[in-house]
Amino acid sequence: MKHRVLSTNYTIDHPNRIVRFIHVVMTICSVAALFIAGSTDAIAESGIASVYAYSSSKTASGERANPTGLTAAHRTLAFGTQVRVTNRRNGRSVTVRINDRGPFVRGRVIDVTPAGARALGFSGLAPVKVDLAQN
Repeated sequence: MKHRVLSTNYTIDHPNRIVRFIHVVMTICSVAALFIAGSTDAIAESGIASVYAYSSSKTASGERANPTGLTAAHRTLAFGTQVRVTNRRNGRSVTVRINDRGPFVRGRVIDVTPAGARALGFSGLAPVKVDLAQN
């Protein structure tokens, strides 16, 4: 393969490699932009919800956890996002605000405060569906 010498210390490979590299980067950025744009339009997750925040410790958003508030922890949703959590066993649902990160256990999709769990009619674990709340 030919190399062009630009200076005594630096050589560059064939210019087509640079073009290919730029093409790959642009493709990755395009896919990432589509993923981010699509992820906020219609989220629907199903899995297990658990109860957390029995004490007033600090959350990942910086605010204090409030066991009597309707808040929750989610791995990826932005802080402040309102989601509707529906208990699949009894059909009860509640709207909670995301203010923390978690859960960190495989198979779980959301952690809710004790007040949220009471509103959903469970203690411990429950199968749930998580949707973005309609404002």
